[in-house]
Amino acid sequence: MNLDDFLAAVERKAYRMALLATNNRADALDLVQEAMIKLATRYRDAPEAEWKPLFYRILQNLIRDHYRRAKVLGLIQGWFAGADEEGQESVPSSRHQPLQALEADQAMAALDSALQELPLRQQQVFLLRLWEGLDVKETARVMGCSEGSVKTHYSRAVQTLRDRLGEFWS
Repeated sequence: MNLDDFLAAVERKAYRMALLATNNRADALDLVQEAMIKLATRYRDAPEAEWKPLFYRILQNLIRDHYRRAKVLGLIQGWFAGADEEGQESVPSSRHQPLQALEADQAMAALDSALQELPLRQQQVFLLRLWEGLDVKETARVMGCSEGSVKTHYSRAVQTLRDRLGEFWS
């Protein structure tokens, strides 16, 4: 696989991860694009097996930086005027049956909402482990924390999501 194929393969999941973290489509697109550019410019010659953890480490760092900037900007805006953020994007359903499509849309909306309510570290660990299939060691490397911390955050995220989504995902 070449780097272009890799980036095409992770683009949608990375976008969803960034969108859940930022709740802003433009910011999410910018973060994913910046992560892709950094991977391509700095790690093009890295072994293919390292691209995934490197890419998600870059994306995680960019998301953390985004939160830091947003916090400072929020404080400044709060002093002058309160500006609201954009709403959440919904994912269109590809199902053909209207009732099934409605149920799937409601379940996905509930999942998105529950994921957004998780603390950022739990949210990111959950997405990296479940959606991206990274193991504990890779996730710890990407997140810059211990393997025990990954296990704790993942366990708490799963328990919280089970509690909040029982009616949709039982």
